[in-house]
Amino acid sequence: MSTSYPFAAVVGMDSLRLALLLNAVSPSVGGVLVRGEKGTAKTTTVRALATLLPDVVTVPDCRFSCDPAAPDPSCPDGPHEVGEAPEVRPARMVELPVGASEDRLVGALDIERALSEGVKAFEPGLLAAAHRGVLYVDEVNLLGDHLVDALLDAAATGASYVEREGVSVRHASRFLLVGTMNPEEGELRPQLLDRFGLTVEVAASRETEERVEVVRRRLAYDEDPAAFAAKWAAEEDALRERIAAARALLPDVRLGDGALRRIAAVCAGFEVDGMRADIVTARTASALAAWAGRTDVTTADVRQAALLSLPHRRRRNPFDAPGLDEDRLDEILNGFEDDEPEPEPDPEPEGPDGDGPDGDGPDGGGPGDGGPDGGRPQDGPERADAAPDVPGQRQDSGSPAPQEGSSAPEGAPGSGGEAPEAAAVAAADPFRARRFDVPGLGEGADGRRSRALTAHGRTTGARRPRGGALGRLHLAATVQAAAPHQRARGRSGPGLVVRRDDLREAVREGREGNLVLFVVDASGSMAARKRMSAVKGAVLSLLMDAYQRRDKIGMITFRGSGAEVALPPTSSVEAGAARLEKLPTGGRTPLAAGLLQAREVLRVERMRDPSRRPLLVVVTDGRATGGPEPLARAARAAGLLAGEGTASVVVDCEAGPVRLGLAGELGRALGGPVVMLEELRADSVATLVRGVRTVRNTNSRRAA
Repeated sequence: MSTSYPFAAVVGMDSLRLALLLNAVSPSVGGVLVRGEKGTAKTTTVRALATLLPDVVTVPDCRFSCDPAAPDPSCPDGPHEVGEAPEVRPARMVELPVGASEDRLVGALDIERALSEGVKAFEPGLLAAAHRGVLYVDEVNLLGDHLVDALLDAAATGASYVEREGVSVRHASRFLLVGTMNPEEGELRPQLLDRFGLTVEVAASRETEERVEVVRRRLAYDEDPAAFAAKWAAEEDALRERIAAARALLPDVRLGDGALRRIAAVCAGFEVDGMRADIVTARTASALAAWAGRTDVTTADVRQAALLSLPHRRRRNPFDAPGLDEDRLDEILNGFEDDEPEPEPDPEPEGPDGDGPDGDGPDGGGPGDGGPDGGRPQDGPERADAAPDVPGQRQDSGSPAPQEGSSAPEGAPGSGGEAPEAAAVAAADPFRARRFDVPGLGEGADGRRSRALTAHGRTTGARRPRGGALGRLHLAATVQAAAPHQRARGRSGPGLVVRRDDLREAVREGREGNLVLFVVDASGSMAARKRMSAVKGAVLSLLMDAYQRRDKIGMITFRGSGAEVALPPTSSVEAGAARLEKLPTGGRTPLAAGLLQAREVLRVERMRDPSRRPLLVVVTDGRATGGPEPLARAARAAGLLAGEGTASVVVDCEAGPVRLGLAGELGRALGGPVVMLEELRADSVATLVRGVRTVRNTNSRRAA
């Protein structure tokens, strides 16, 4: 068995270590989400925690880790007698890979027993293995929706329900959920985000001495892991004893009415949704008091608990910085009279104040950037009102102010002789935009927008293997195909004779991410009617939608005498939002140039990634000016896109009492729907892009 890096030897990372230790003291806190850049020792620190957890007492040979003092009455391996001779084992840390199948997570039919004995037996999955332990998900924001749904169900109910392939099983599944993610690769669904009790932001240290210490300890560990662990054994034992003492003290911690009022006021002041934030903050504050060796929860405990439990729950836009406004937090807490007793000084913290590597443990998990690189949370100096023995921390306060510019992007086309260029205007407030889908079934990258045949989606049926190659076996369909022929094949006893013609592969359907290409009209006609602020707000809302659905996005703007690629196709939606804020307006409306530029961008992207289907979003009032027959040229350009099967939608920005309906004509030429700017909100009737033949690789189905 490999030697894990000692938890006590982790350098810095004060907020992360505290959050993990609080969950070790009180598992009901609900887990930790660790957000940060690659190479910041996220995986190393989480793995080190598992060695500090108390041993688990289980029923012998129970695959579902039942407690002999109170066995699960519905355990598939039961029934168990109360008080059976126990088995003691270390707490498990189960890792859920991003590419895991749903069968591996929740469990499935035991194929070996089904084929050899002809019985339906359940093979438990990772949710069963993680019961009473730690379930660790690296890159949790990249998990497929089918896995996220299963995690949500188990985290909410403390049990896993399996109904598939003729198997009906329910078993307990209560675990400490720890996830790590790099925010640059996309955010989590709000439902899963709320299931994490605490969240911590980490970043690499910028202090030279701290980085030197990280490298020094990491090199010493790599040279001789056993000797390095032995050096820190005393500190590790001290942490284990302190966790056990805090667990024993926790039932005696008193959470008074004053602390509860402070918690409620803070949660209401930051406008968090639901009541889970209040409950988690209360549990965290109690765990902080127990960790400090106290039985009374203080204001400092409430403050520290709020900094850990609320940043990911407060209402914010996806492009806003995470964190709490600490001045606002102090203002709320200071609004209460000081009705709590002065806490007694706490003993000095046990264990070193040193920290650990920013690489990964010897088992190879963690960042793959080719070397350790010390990490620390974004912490500032300790505050005078921080809880004793609790490292101070500084979160980003509030949202960044939007950047505005008054000059055209570099390389913008000239507007010789045309209307003067207008200064860039700020976008209006974003909103939850309606979702648009590409029709048919694709086979692109996993995402959350359009229907697609995927390797990890839900099983929707079975089929014979295509081209002689068997994909993922659909066991139930294979058994059903083989069963009627057993007598003819001379089989009379247990077991099953399966031939190649009986094999069936599973058909799985999920959702894919698309390339959403925005073509934005930035001409003078858009600015003249004071519409550009609303238009930018609408495009920003669609960008937020693409951000949440894991799309690639690109942006083309047209004004003056031509069109330009403001943002080449990328996965960085934040870059699109920044370019949008600086977008100036003015000049004529070369609509045809914008559409032709979009066609060229899509042509290049099809060559790079044939399986990723595009969705063209044209934001314009439809007015085309400049050059001979501008409207006819725009219609011909739209016809070329429609002929190539590009799914599209037109957002009509025309305003005023007299409307020409030119955007509607453009939508008909593109073969896609037209949505008025005022109708773009999600509270309208859902709109799907329909009736468009889409281009995809030869293995995909063609939409009618």
